Amino acid sequence: MGMGRVMLSLRHSTAGRSTPKHFRIVLIKPSHYDDDGYVIRWYRSPMPANSLASVYGLIDDCAQRRILGADTDIEIVAIDETNTRVPIDRIISDMRANNNFGFVGLVGVQSNQYPRSLHIAKPLRAAGIPVIIGGFHVSGMLAMFDKIGPDLQAALDMGITLFAGEAEGRIDEVVLDAAKGTLKPIYNYINELPALEDAVIPFLPGKTIGNVTTFDAGRGCPFQCSFCTIINVQGRKSRRRSPDDVELILRRNYEQGIDRFFITDDNFARNKDWEAIFDRIIKLREQDGMDVRFLIQVDTLCHKIPDFVAKAKRAGVTRIFIGLENINPDNLLAAKKRQNKITEYRNMLLAWKAVGIWTYAGYILGFPHDTPESARRDIEIIKKEMPLDVLEFFFLTPLPGSEDHKVLSGKGAPLDPDLNKYDLEHALTPHPNMSKTEWEKLYRDAWAIYYTPSHIETILRRAQAYGINIWRLAQIILWFAQSLTIEKVHPLQGGFVRLKNRHERRPELPVESVWRFYPQLTWEVIVKHARVAAAACRIFRIYRRVAAGAQMPYTDQSMTPVSDDETQRLELFTHNKSAREAVDRARKIKMLIDSSAAQPTA
Repeated sequence: MGMGRVMLSLRHSTAGRSTPKHFRIVLIKPSHYDDDGYVIRWYRSPMPANSLASVYGLIDDCAQRRILGADTDIEIVAIDETNTRVPIDRIISDMRANNNFGFVGLVGVQSNQYPRSLHIAKPLRAAGIPVIIGGFHVSGMLAMFDKIGPDLQAALDMGITLFAGEAEGRIDEVVLDAAKGTLKPIYNYINELPALEDAVIPFLPGKTIGNVTTFDAGRGCPFQCSFCTIINVQGRKSRRRSPDDVELILRRNYEQGIDRFFITDDNFARNKDWEAIFDRIIKLREQDGMDVRFLIQVDTLCHKIPDFVAKAKRAGVTRIFIGLENINPDNLLAAKKRQNKITEYRNMLLAWKAVGIWTYAGYILGFPHDTPESARRDIEIIKKEMPLDVLEFFFLTPLPGSEDHKVLSGKGAPLDPDLNKYDLEHALTPHPNMSKTEWEKLYRDAWAIYYTPSHIETILRRAQAYGINIWRLAQIILWFAQSLTIEKVHPLQGGFVRLKNRHERRPELPVESVWRFYPQLTWEVIVKHARVAAAACRIFRIYRRVAAGAQMPYTDQSMTPVSDDETQRLELFTHNKSAREAVDRARKIKMLIDSSAAQPTA
C-alpha cells in the first residue's frame, strides 16, 4: 500500500436514471519545506501516513453507501506530497469543470506542515474551491487553548474550514455539508473521542519504499509526557480496534501484496487488547500461513507485562521503537516521563534482544539538565552499556498541542514563530545551558558520535550474536547514519531520490532562475549520490568483516545479563547524582516489595 497519487471513482450503474453528478474530493497529505524553502518530496517515501489512509477509507465508505443520493457519485483523489507533486492548477481546472462541486481536504496536518497547507489552500480558495484542514496542529491548538490563535485565524480568514478531533462517525456530516455548500468554519470534536471497534478500516493504494503500510490498532496513551501531543489530541484512555478489525486490515492489505506493517499506536503495550490482537495475528501466521511482520511502538516497562515479548515475537514483530528519551533521571522527571526507569533499561532491551527483535530508540537532546558535554558523555554510555541497534535523535521541541508549548506560551517565552521548523530538527527556544549554535551543533554531532565505524561494527556483531539479519540492519544503519549529513533531514523524513521543483518554494522566497536552479540541482544530485555510494561501501566492508566472523562467539558489556552489582559498576547508574539516587530508590522499592511478600498471610 502506500500513498502516491491514486483515484477511486465509484460509478455505479446509471440504468434507469439520469447521468450521475460527481462530487469530487481531493485529499492531500502535505509535506513541508526544507531550510532552503523547497518542498521535501521523494521519488519513493519510506512510510505511508495513517491519517491519509484513515480519511480515505472513511470517504470510500461514504461513496459505497452513496450518502449523497443515488444520482451522485463520489470521486476520491489522494495525494501524499512526500512522494507526489500537488498539481494545484490541475485541481483547480478539474474542480472548475465540475462547478466546484466537491472540496479539497488537507489531512493529518502537523505543525511543521501547516504553513505549506496554507500555501496550497490559498490559490484553491481564490478559485472558490472549499478547503478543509484537519490534523494534529488544528486539533492540538483547539485542545490546549480557549482562544483561536493567529495561525488558525489566518485559515479562517481565507474561508478555510478547520476540523479538530477524529473523523470516525463525523465524516458524513462534513461531506453532506460540503455538498450543500454549508460547511461550518470549525468542526470541533476534540472532546468527543469515538470508539474504534467496528470503525471503518484505513486503506490506501499508492507508492512507498517496499511493501509496507501503517494502521492504528488503538489510540490514546495513559502517560503524561509534557512534550507529547498525543495525550491531548487522542486522549489518555485506551480505545482500540477489535481483533476482527485488525484481521480485516491485514487481509485486505495482504491481498494487495502488502505484508509489512507499522502499527502506529503511540504505545501498543498499553492497548488493553494487545494480547487478543497478538493471538489473532499468531493464528493468521501459524495456521493460515500469512507471513505478516510488524514494527510497533512500546514503552520501557513493556517487558514486565507477562508474555508480551514472547507473543510479540510469535505475532511477527521484528522491530520495536522505544521512546528512551534520556538517561538522566532529572530530565525524565522534568518531562513527566515517570514511566522511564533507567534501572529497567537494560532489562527491557535484553528481553527484546533475547528473542532476536531489533531495537530502535528515540533520544531527545535539550532537556533542562543537558549540557553539550553531558549529552556527548551520555551517548558514549549508551553505546557501551545498552544493546541498542538504531538510535535516532530529536530536539526537545515545544510542539503545539503539548503541555510544554502551552506553558511556554503562557509565560511569554520566546518561541520561534516559523511553524515550518517545528519538526523536531530545529532549536526553537532558549536553553539554560547551551546557546542555539551549541545546541544545533550537538544535534549534528550526536549522529556522528553514535554511528562511528567502530560502533557500527559493534552493533552488527551484537545483532549477529542474537540471530538478527545483519544485511538488512546494515542497510537501515546506512539510512540513519547518513540522512542528516547528506540530505539534511531526519531519517524519518528521508526517502529515495530527492525531487525538487523550481516553483515549489515558499512564497516568501524568490523563484530561482533556470540558469541557477538546474545546474545547482544537477551538481547536488551528483555529490549526494557519490557520498551515499562512499558511505555504503564503508558500511558494506564492515558488514563483510562481521559476516565473515559469524562462527566466532561475541559478547560485550551491553550483552551481559543484568546483575545485582551492575548498579555499582556501570556508568549508566553512576554517571551523576540523579542516576545514583534513582538506583537507591529502585533498591528501596524492591526491598519493600520483597519484605511485603515475605510477610505471613492471616
